[in-house]
Amino acid sequence: MEFSVKSGSPEKQRTACLVVGVYESRRLSPAARSLDKAAGGYLKNVLKRGDMDGRCGQTLLLHDVPGTACQRLLLVGCGQERELDTTKYRNAVAAAAQRLNETGASDAVSYLADLHVKGRDTHWKLRQIVEATEAALYVFDQLKSEKDKVRRPLRKLALGVTDKKDAGNAQAAITEGRAIAAGVRLARELGNLPGNICTPTYLGDQARELAKGKRKVKATVLDRKDMEKLGMGALLAVARGTDEPPKLITLEYQGGKKGDKPVVLVGKGVTFDTGGISLKPGAAMDEMKFDMCGAASVLGTLAAVIRMELPLNVIGVIPATDNMPSGKAIKPGDIVTSLSGQTIEILNTDAEGRLILCDALTYAERFEPDAVIDIATLTGACVIALGSHAAGLLSNQPSLAHDLLQAGEAASDRAWQLPLWDDYQGQLDSNFADMANIGGREAGTITAACFLSRFTKKYHWAHLDIAGVAWKQGKEKGATGRPVPLLTQYLLDRVADK
Repeated sequence: MEFSVKSGSPEKQRTACLVVGVYESRRLSPAARSLDKAAGGYLKNVLKRGDMDGRCGQTLLLHDVPGTACQRLLLVGCGQERELDTTKYRNAVAAAAQRLNETGASDAVSYLADLHVKGRDTHWKLRQIVEATEAALYVFDQLKSEKDKVRRPLRKLALGVTDKKDAGNAQAAITEGRAIAAGVRLARELGNLPGNICTPTYLGDQARELAKGKRKVKATVLDRKDMEKLGMGALLAVARGTDEPPKLITLEYQGGKKGDKPVVLVGKGVTFDTGGISLKPGAAMDEMKFDMCGAASVLGTLAAVIRMELPLNVIGVIPATDNMPSGKAIKPGDIVTSLSGQTIEILNTDAEGRLILCDALTYAERFEPDAVIDIATLTGACVIALGSHAAGLLSNQPSLAHDLLQAGEAASDRAWQLPLWDDYQGQLDSNFADMANIGGREAGTITAACFLSRFTKKYHWAHLDIAGVAWKQGKEKGATGRPVPLLTQYLLDRVADK
């Protein structure tokens, strides 16, 4: 999709389709009022007939509206004017994008940035139009022999601003939006690929592709022998049951000054999770191809950072393996030694994500990080607690947690903080090792983070449990690309703070 900026009055725009908002009770947005005035009250007359009442996501397509230069006019419902929040705004934008793609108009001009969204400026609204439009038009069809093709898809979308002062800043919003949308798309593509294609080796190849030809980017992929030399006993324990070679993938972006401490993003890369010997139920097990969405979000975020050339040092670390049952697989009761030297009694082989993450978190120490954030589809308990709306956030540093929560709000990719109190640590006690890998039924998300916290004492760390937000089920089944927007916004905020 090609995005651009256009300034000036909406009635003067020559385009295949013009997009404006309508609030509930048939109230016109500022751009719609300007059009209605030029059209001699045409829009108000149409609305009085009852074709549209302005409910959020509702659309009405008009042709040859008098007094305008556009071929078509798309009215988009925005709900109650005072209740237009970030979620409803993105829903209105998405509805507009989907309807535009059906009209046969290959180009359009959208004036949805003139809508008032509480607490949001024009930059935010323009960026959200780019992100939400790309997300709404995303289709994963590369593995289908026959693809559903739109006859004349939308190819160009201009973002209309009535004030010429906003036009200069609008390009920056588009640049950010396109970079984040590209990162989200990459994360979704990787998440949606089946486990027989998106293997640990494939993830390593994707990291190398991101680094290819880029002076500031370096990719390193360690194999089983490398990890054995390092002593990554926890990660390799999970990999014992699979024929797929495990990988430890590192992608280093040096956009900041030499010597600046980096932000390290650690992404869980279980490319398929059967549960191992603690086998999962068969129903919906196909969705365990999404268990590498943490890894996908790291690659997606790095892709956005590289595209924007942010003046920061950012490193992605991805422990990648399958978790399979076999004669070689780890068993409940086995004890392994992690890279940190701490021993772990494995009571449940389906709690494998924390085992591969703990070695990756210890490995992250060598980069002397300013902050480390791990991202993982870690616990079903997080889905029960927060559903599909917010990622779970736990941290050993209040200011880091605060910054991530703020970034999530700004990016419309929210997280919710859970406690990381020492009170929960006792649930991980083991009679035979330094710790067990599970803490029982109670507070499963918190005890999983407590486990990880034992490997993060040398730096500021935050954990994002994305089990509820990484993919959708049902009719819209597929990866979401979250939390690429949250992570990218956090990094943009760090640049702004500098």
